[in-house]
Amino acid sequence: MNPINKIHFRNWRGDLFGGLTAAIVALPLALAFGVASGAGAIAGLYGAIIVGFFAALFGGTPAQVSGPTGPMTVVVTTVIATLVARHPDTGLAMAFTIVMLGGLLQILFGVMRLGQYITLLPYTVISGFMSGIGVIIILLQLPPLLGHAGVGGVVITLQKLPAYLSNPNWVAVGLGLLTLLIVFAVPPKLNRILPSPLLALVAVTIISVVLFKDANLARIGQIPRGLPTLRMPTFSIRELADMLRYGLMLGVLGAIDSLLTSLVADSISRTQHDSDKELIGQGIGNMLAGLFGGLPGAGATMRTVVNVQAGGKTPLSGMIHALVLLLVVFWAGPLTAQIPNAVLAGLLLKVGIDILDWGFIKRAPRISLKGTGLMYLVLLLTVFVDLITAVLVGAFIANVLTIKRLTDLQSDNIQVITDSTGHHNLTPVEQEILTQAGGDILLLKLGGPMSFGAAKSISRRMSLVQDYHALVLDLSEVPSIGITAALAIESIVEDAIAHNRHVWMVVTPGQVERRITQLELQRFCKPHHTQDLSSVTLSAQIIQLESRLQALKSAFDLIQSKSLA
Repeated sequence: MNPINKIHFRNWRGDLFGGLTAAIVALPLALAFGVASGAGAIAGLYGAIIVGFFAALFGGTPAQVSGPTGPMTVVVTTVIATLVARHPDTGLAMAFTIVMLGGLLQILFGVMRLGQYITLLPYTVISGFMSGIGVIIILLQLPPLLGHAGVGGVVITLQKLPAYLSNPNWVAVGLGLLTLLIVFAVPPKLNRILPSPLLALVAVTIISVVLFKDANLARIGQIPRGLPTLRMPTFSIRELADMLRYGLMLGVLGAIDSLLTSLVADSISRTQHDSDKELIGQGIGNMLAGLFGGLPGAGATMRTVVNVQAGGKTPLSGMIHALVLLLVVFWAGPLTAQIPNAVLAGLLLKVGIDILDWGFIKRAPRISLKGTGLMYLVLLLTVFVDLITAVLVGAFIANVLTIKRLTDLQSDNIQVITDSTGHHNLTPVEQEILTQAGGDILLLKLGGPMSFGAAKSISRRMSLVQDYHALVLDLSEVPSIGITAALAIESIVEDAIAHNRHVWMVVTPGQVERRITQLELQRFCKPHHTQDLSSVTLSAQIIQLESRLQALKSAFDLIQSKSLA
């Protein structure tokens, strides 16, 4: 894996337009995320610049544009609010240390090659926590939309919301709603030329300055110009557990958010991303963002899409997007000073509304009631507990439900056969052998992959049949078997041998045969080609054969020889 992407200029024109367009889309959102987080508008810009540049330089998705996103901002807002309340002097520095920690964890995820597993979450879980994040963004932006300062947490926001609703700043409400109207109503053709967030930001800010200059409006204020200053990591022993938990939350969320966007980028650019390399690039970007006081970021879907649509194809477009924003930092300070917070709240309300998975929310009840319930459980846990808990609980329940469905399917492939009645998948010769045996031969036929969920079904089926003299275990149609199911087979074999019954096992070369060998079931085995059925003793044994028919014939000959004796 080459750590640094090779930059070429064969598509420089498309990358230039793509990066410029992405920067225009990113500017208002970076300012809004910065203000919403509590770290200031400049932190959003620094995050967009640093994560955008280094994730493109080191990442594994050529056309992806990275920067602060709604999900990442939700988490970092909680981190900043919590730590600053506990430690007014060092809380912000500790929050940026957590951003660095999240980036370090993402690098570790990439080095450990976990990228292919991170997005293997059930869609119901992904839908639930993404919609939960959308709900959080909407709730947290209601206070600034109503003209009040944000309070940081969902619960406290809901507690104070009645007071805010009873005493709104109508100018702020009007400007925020006008912002929402513009971003929703701009025609697609105009939106491609002039992105609606930037149009709304500029137009409504001008209106606020011209018509409501003396109104009591909260505004961004002038942001610092120039390069960021270094922020050394700051730890607190008392907060170490929470810092690690929040760092893991940022790392996991950033990984999921980025890799989902990478899938979108693949579909629209007809490319194939490298998940592990992408995680390393995102991790490097987030570590450096935290080191220089920037918000954490991830792959941003809307910015990536407009980049590709404008011609961006290589990592150069993401780097150009970052450099354009860097130029903005040097001269746009006085221009941003008059932007009302209500305008930014309107922009973020649009982000929250877009994050809600409306398509699945509408169709979920028709698709699956269990899936719907799981989705809403994850949503509520995301809103009122935290993301990690929501994902872990959702993934656990989803996996249990999946295992139950697979177990039911595997149980249908377990057949305990003592006669030929109703078993049309047996050949006529096999049916004739079972009929002549008169119930003395028990055929245990398994099919399909056998996981631990099938073990109980295997044992239960066998417990129903006790009166037989020969057992044929047909595993020829089992491509793989889990250790628990294999141990259930071993118990059946040992029980049969303990009752002086002969056992034939039919397996094909592959994983099942290796598993049988690992369990040392061959200690009971005797090669079939050396077996002399005319001199069979009553000692129990397993004989591994090549076909079910051969096993049934051998079992029948054994029973016949015993009866003659």
